Amino acid sequence: MRIPGFLRTAVRDTSLQRSLIALMALVITGWLEWHGGPALTTAADEWLRDKFIQLRASEVPERRVLVIDIDESSVAQIPWPWPRARIADLIELVLADGARGVALDILMEKPADPLGDTRMAMLAAHGPVVLAQMFDYMDHPEPLAGGRLVAGQPARDAGSAVLARGFLANHQGFAQARHAGNIGMVPDADGTLRRLPMHTSYQGHIYPTLSLALLQCCGDTTTSKASLPPLRPIERIPYARDWLAYDVLKAGDLLAGQMPAGMARDRLVLIGSSSLSIGDRVSTPLGASSAGLLVHASMLTSLLDRQQGLAPPPLPGKAIAFAFVLAVVLLTSFTLPRMSAAANTLLLGASALLWLGIAALLAPRDPVFAPAAPLFCCLYLLAVAVPFHWELAQRRSRQLLGTLRQYVAGEVVDELLRSDLKDPLAPRRLEVTTLVADMEGYTSQVESLSLEDASRLTTDFLECLTRPVLEHRGTLDKYTGDGLVAFWGAPLPNPEHADLALDAAAKILREVAQFSAVRVADGKPALRVRIGIESGTAMAGDYGTAARSIYTAVGDSVNTAARLEQAARDYAHDVIIGEGTASLARRHRLLPLGERQLRGKGRPIRVYTLERALEQTK
Repeated sequence: MRIPGFLRTAVRDTSLQRSLIALMALVITGWLEWHGGPALTTAADEWLRDKFIQLRASEVPERRVLVIDIDESSVAQIPWPWPRARIADLIELVLADGARGVALDILMEKPADPLGDTRMAMLAAHGPVVLAQMFDYMDHPEPLAGGRLVAGQPARDAGSAVLARGFLANHQGFAQARHAGNIGMVPDADGTLRRLPMHTSYQGHIYPTLSLALLQCCGDTTTSKASLPPLRPIERIPYARDWLAYDVLKAGDLLAGQMPAGMARDRLVLIGSSSLSIGDRVSTPLGASSAGLLVHASMLTSLLDRQQGLAPPPLPGKAIAFAFVLAVVLLTSFTLPRMSAAANTLLLGASALLWLGIAALLAPRDPVFAPAAPLFCCLYLLAVAVPFHWELAQRRSRQLLGTLRQYVAGEVVDELLRSDLKDPLAPRRLEVTTLVADMEGYTSQVESLSLEDASRLTTDFLECLTRPVLEHRGTLDKYTGDGLVAFWGAPLPNPEHADLALDAAAKILREVAQFSAVRVADGKPALRVRIGIESGTAMAGDYGTAARSIYTAVGDSVNTAARLEQAARDYAHDVIIGEGTASLARRHRLLPLGERQLRGKGRPIRVYTLERALEQTK
């Protein structure tokens, strides 16, 4: 039985398609990682990072930072807006307790109580105090310009800072302040604050953000690790600690003298408000309404970690993501043609889960890689590669089944489909019965015929041979011009293989006799078929090369059947049966014909024929 050489050709034809699918997966990943994708993929990246932050946010106490919070209870005790003297009191109290420096997350654009403004101006001019000023990054028709900017440095490289369009600063009375930090923010499109401008460029000067200004003013510079690594113009806020990790002292309690002695010692202090009535609330990955103080505290913690060498070493997230996708593509290139669609779907799902674990570890170490890119790659493979290989497998199955049904009885094909054999066509050692049939005197029959008539005679004769073979569950091995070779017992074992072959032989005799009678009635020569049958062990399977293969049976019994067919010319009987088949036949009466020495055999074998073969119906 010749097996789908076209299947192997189809595999070669689809190799380019598989390569293109794999290449596209890598292109998608590279594009999303290095170029940036559409809004959907960007939203997925940020959503994943938010989830990583929420899972990772620690409540381990942050002892380097103290937060003074003008909360709801403080505002209830002293209604807002507070006199500047009250704010000066807060600063002086924490400085007196040993704070290294104080950053104020409160803008003082308009003058207030003169004495309080004077005290604040003196603290800003001579103390470790960082005032707030706010930059606007929106391109308004009339840019904001309020107050007096201070503490700017001449811009050497404007490209290292974010360009601002306007500003709101403190009033002129604070013009002598030495330190100021930007509290302006740039939320993402969904309103969530994930990044902070570290340096802002405005009219030729560079201004730091509030947390960086506090660190530059009052950070620890006594150790060898005091210098900060280079910062991007906009840094992702890590939110490594939850709000509960910070020591937060209510401003009202501080003013009431309820701060434990030494609580501020050697700490950097942030003063601001979490009160809803004041309105300093922002959306962050940790909450839809977080205190603005949390943003500056989180960035301050990150900067301190970097300065002190506590931050985890950076990792090349983009390269790791691409390498991961490459590994998935190589793995699925191997598994897709070999495993079921369900198994490959589970494999891709497991790959996606594995990547989530890797991405969660990478996120704090690389703020710019796209964590969703490998997930979109897995989704692409799931949506394109898995259906492609499933359809390819279905197409091959349909083609193989179509081919099998030309050579194997339909019920055998159905049984093959129901069997649990992994590869039913793989070579196996089986007990088979081989039938070899041929037309006697074929040359003399066709030598006087036209090509068309000779072709019709051959086709009709082969029909007489083929139908009985398939009707009796035989496997058609090959045609031999005017004859055929068939066997029973493969590709599925069958304990009745000998009787089924004898059934087919009897039916062939009747078919040929009927066909011959029609020819004789038309004045044409009669036809005779010679049949040899033998049973024994054979290797049945798909044999050949990648270019061409056949499903056939190979063994001594197969050769013996061919010799018996040749020997039939010396007998008056059309069917010559070997002793192997005779020993297995249960439903047929056989007539012994004595012994026969066959070419290639070391000893004579006993041969038989069917008794009353022409009268049998099956």
